[in-house]
Amino acid sequence: MTRVNERIRAPRVRVVSGKGEQLGVMDTREAVQKAKAIGFDLVEVASNADPPVCRVVDYGKWKYEQSKLKKTSRSKSVTRLKEVKFRVRTEQHDYNIKLGRIESFLDEGHKVRVQLQFRGRENAHRELGFEKLERVKEDLKTMGNVDQEPKLVGRNVVMVLSPLPESQRERKFKLSHGDLIEEDDFEEDDFDEAGEQDSEGEEERDSEEEEDLK
Repeated sequence: MTRVNERIRAPRVRVVSGKGEQLGVMDTREAVQKAKAIGFDLVEVASNADPPVCRVVDYGKWKYEQSKLKKTSRSKSVTRLKEVKFRVRTEQHDYNIKLGRIESFLDEGHKVRVQLQFRGRENAHRELGFEKLERVKEDLKTMGNVDQEPKLVGRNVVMVLSPLPESQRERKFKLSHGDLIEEDDFEEDDFDEAGEQDSEGEEERDSEEEEDLK
């Protein structure tokens, strides 16, 4: 817990201004009085130092800034697993949009689970799904590495990509304004369960194609 003003226990403290200027070691009571005289607070920022270090700041504003820094730090350290879905018959325009979305996720430092879903008689031509994901892998080689090679999971083919180091990334697919991609977020720890789930028992909602795949 951060100690402020009269709650500071040490009899003497090293005082630093809000701009980082060293104001010297002084009696704690005197330091509190001087801080309040100019409309600020004395905030203990290094309690383990000898003597403890205190800053002369607006405590409310300082607390808000510290909270923002913590949130930013947490958001940078969290890696999420995004998901983008394809079909065997995904057309070129939609294909480019989806790759643009994957590039965006990779550029933000996230991993991406690429899933291709089969419909109806497409299940008899699963090699087409593997070919599609091999194409995705090749098209995104300037943005990501393959963590999991394409493999069959139930009625889907699944692949996982992770971002290249930032200095090595080169985007090739741009998202147009208004383009929407349906994707789901997975926490990194949830992937094993979600990725390995056997979907053989799922009820197939898509009707079979009227014509055989050419």
